Amino acid sequence: MTTSADSLALATNDPAHPALALAAEAAQYIAEKTGVEKHDIALTLGSGWGEAAQLIGERTHVLDASEVPGFHKAAVAGHPGTLSSIETPNGKRALVIGARTHYYEGRGVEAVVHGVRTAAAAGASTMILTNGCGGLNPNFSEGMPVLISDHLNGTFTSPLVGAHFVDMTDLYSPRIRKIAQSIDSSLQEGVYLQLPGPHYETPAEIKMARTWGADLVGMSTALEAIAARAAGLEVFGISLVTNMAAGIQETPLSHQEVIEAGKNAGPRISRLLADIIGQL
Repeated sequence: MTTSADSLALATNDPAHPALALAAEAAQYIAEKTGVEKHDIALTLGSGWGEAAQLIGERTHVLDASEVPGFHKAAVAGHPGTLSSIETPNGKRALVIGARTHYYEGRGVEAVVHGVRTAAAAGASTMILTNGCGGLNPNFSEGMPVLISDHLNGTFTSPLVGAHFVDMTDLYSPRIRKIAQSIDSSLQEGVYLQLPGPHYETPAEIKMARTWGADLVGMSTALEAIAARAAGLEVFGISLVTNMAAGIQETPLSHQEVIEAGKNAGPRISRLLADIIGQL
């Protein structure tokens, strides 16, 4: 599995692509500021998952994301806007990205996947993607963590450029999903649908999504997973169901609801994620 800066060139099929140069610059900045030459694992922590950073290991460095090349201040409540370097108990280094750029921010798809490409340039071989999302599957409930088994890319765009054809079979690592289920046998799996946002879906759109085979719906993750696979990373995705989707739950949707659900589920899901990372 390739994880060098050179392998990132495959993600656009153009070694001189500015996005890849920016990722390499960001990785170099992180290495200089932390003194850590190589990070083994990278995590993007979405809504509700922030507490996991405290349980993974010893956080040795915290960087303001706005000072790292290509990153920006967090645009969404519940995201800390930092990058952290953590030393795990088994001696590995984890790069925690708390500064996700969403597609709806209008910065372009390259900005959305910049964190993933930076992780690859920093030496990571595993990319963990988390999010808070709406539940479509009637077997799911608010506060439930769900393993992502596959996705639907409802943005209908791609972070890849040119004639670069990347296999997406088993995109979400079966190996790590098995590890997760060995830790918590109650974990269920589902298909995640990324839509552009920032508005929530209509009940009719949710009905359509269910006919497509979606179990979860949100505004992140799929584009990042595509870029991660193209960069040679092993990808693990896990969602927190913060609410049931429009037309399924009777009350109106709100971001405050997402934040509250994340707070309530935080201790459990953070411990789960830390335990999974401990076995990687």
